[in-house]
Amino acid sequence: MTHKGTVVLETERLVLRRFSPDDAAAMYNNMPTKVGDTIEAVYDFFCKNWVESYTSLSSYQWVVVLKSSGEPIGTLRADMVDDSRRSLEIGYGIGENWWHQGIMTEAVGRVVRFFFEEVGLHRISARHNVSNPRSGGVMLNVGMVQEGVLRQASRTGCDVVLYAILAEDYLALRCSCKQDA
Repeated sequence: MTHKGTVVLETERLVLRRFSPDDAAAMYNNMPTKVGDTIEAVYDFFCKNWVESYTSLSSYQWVVVLKSSGEPIGTLRADMVDDSRRSLEIGYGIGENWWHQGIMTEAVGRVVRFFFEEVGLHRISARHNVSNPRSGGVMLNVGMVQEGVLRQASRTGCDVVLYAILAEDYLALRCSCKQDA
C-alpha cells in the first residue's frame, strides 16, 4: 500500500476535502447524527479527532462538499486501516436534506476508486445498521457484496449488515463498464 492521506478528491457534483474549522457550523446544522450539542463541541470534535490525524498519511477523513454551493453536507472516513491485510473499513454520513439523491453513492464510489487505484488496497468493507437499508443500497451501488449480518452488534443492540469489495471485484466492474461504453 502507498498511503496518500486525506487528499482532495472530486466528482461531478462534489469535492471531498479535509475538515476546516470554518466547517463547524455547517457540520452542526447538516449532519443527522450530532457529535456535540453546540457548534463549539462539533468544532472540538473535528479538530481533535480529524485535523490532528491529518499529519498521518494513513488517516483518511473527508468532508463532503457540494460544488454548487460550497456547503459541507456530510463526512466520509476510513477506520481500521490494516496495512498487513491491505484493508480498511469506510463509514459515512450525510445530512437528511441530501438523502436519496445519489450523492453518497457518488462520494463513496470516488473513494473506492482512490483506494484501489492510488493506495493499492486489497479489500474495503463497510457496515450499516439493519434499520438503515438505504445505506446498504449505497454499498451495493459501488459494487460491494453483502457478506453477513453481525447480530446485535450496534451500540443500540441492533443487527449490523457487513459488505465488502475486493480489488479483483472492482477491476472486473471497471472492465465491464469500459466494455459497455
